[in-house]
Amino acid sequence: MTTENYELFIMPGCPFCHRVLDYMGEHGIELPLRDITQDREAESRLIEVGGKRQVPCLFIDGEPLYESSDIVDYLAEHLS
Repeated sequence: MTTENYELFIMPGCPFCHRVLDYMGEHGIELPLRDITQDREAESRLIEVGGKRQVPCLFIDGEPLYESSDIVDYLAEHLS
């Protein structure tokens, strides 16, 4: 599996982020993580590309996918 086209934007205290991270852990999925509370550049990019500061957000080839349930569904279909 290649992860070069994926980035997951998160915040540590976000329960929806934890839902996605738990799913990834249970299925052995590793993606580049961008903690927007620690990485201001990632936060700016998330807002610039996605138009809002909402996490979790999975960038797929630079296109944002929001909502934890949609992200988990995508991971299940494409990366599990």
